[in-house]
Amino acid sequence: MTTPRARAAAALGCFALVALGLSACDHTPAAKLAKPALATSAENAGGMRALIAAAKREGTLRAIALPRDWANYGGLIDGFEKKYGVRVTVDNPLGHSEDEIDALQQRGHRPTAPDVIDVGDTFARNAAARNLLAPYKVAAYDSIPDNQKDAKALWSNNYGGYISIGCDANRVKPCPETFADLLKPAYRGQVALEGDPRRSATAFASVYAAALANNGSFADVQPGLDFFARLDTRGNLNPLPSSLATVEDGRTPISINWDYINLHYADQLRGRGVNWQVAIPFDGSFAQYFALAINKNAPHPAAARLWQEYLFSPQGQNLRLRGYARPVLMDVMRQDGTLDKAAAARLPTVEGTPQFPTDAQLEKARKTVAQGWAQAVPG
Repeated sequence: MTTPRARAAAALGCFALVALGLSACDHTPAAKLAKPALATSAENAGGMRALIAAAKREGTLRAIALPRDWANYGGLIDGFEKKYGVRVTVDNPLGHSEDEIDALQQRGHRPTAPDVIDVGDTFARNAAARNLLAPYKVAAYDSIPDNQKDAKALWSNNYGGYISIGCDANRVKPCPETFADLLKPAYRGQVALEGDPRRSATAFASVYAAALANNGSFADVQPGLDFFARLDTRGNLNPLPSSLATVEDGRTPISINWDYINLHYADQLRGRGVNWQVAIPFDGSFAQYFALAINKNAPHPAAARLWQEYLFSPQGQNLRLRGYARPVLMDVMRQDGTLDKAAAARLPTVEGTPQFPTDAQLEKARKTVAQGWAQAVPG
């Protein structure tokens, strides 16, 4: 028979373990436990120890469209593999958000289907509407701002940044600092996007930022399309999608991209003949976060859920920060003392508090860009 004193001692022991970040005392009633494929939280799966054990048995996590130089995915993948012994494979590393959703739709229950996706939140909403995602609340779910997560936990934003203009100062003089600058004749054939805004969340955000710089608004993205139409007509728009390789060899000497990507390029290419300068345009300041989600048909459901827990943990969030991306839990971590202050100090300074479009505004903008891009930028 368990005495009240013994029960109290056990409870205190559990509290101590929780304070240390451990989870040995998982007392979820057996009737409430779910298989990893149906688990809606670590507790629902039997606790973190059970989830880790199940992920190790699976042995693999299948991801898609995660370049190692994007928001420190190289460091995150290496850290996850080392910590849990689960191998991470990445299909189509240079793919875009729409490619990820296409893979969920087309591969279904096949073993080649992605376990997880990382997409712009506009695309996450679209995937949720298509019933492609599994609900899952990470341990930190309640700390994620309400406007950065799905109410049904189908996706949660993990990291973000600001649209910026990167420029090789060795090839371009002077470097542009605003969207208005990009229209100047000196930049003929030099201004590149990261991809097609109908498929790339980054390029879509670039159109949104251009709209804000040209009397548009969250409710009216059309001025962004008009801006790129002018950029194309003047011959300044470079049709080649920018990447680290095209920046390094000079094919895309000016690139509109997230600040964390452009800042990473600056670090990577320093000493290799590229003086990559980064400016956040004051005339079109646009911030956005990227969402993480689990495929409802994930072939490795435990590894998929463990990956989410890792990326929302202080360790994962600080690794994002070291790649210049702004963690979604940054304010919470600053308050509880888990934030890497040195990494945070390296972020570029921006003025004011970032504002975000509503779900309805995002959906309207997505449809406007999808329908209008081909007319704005033919070919």
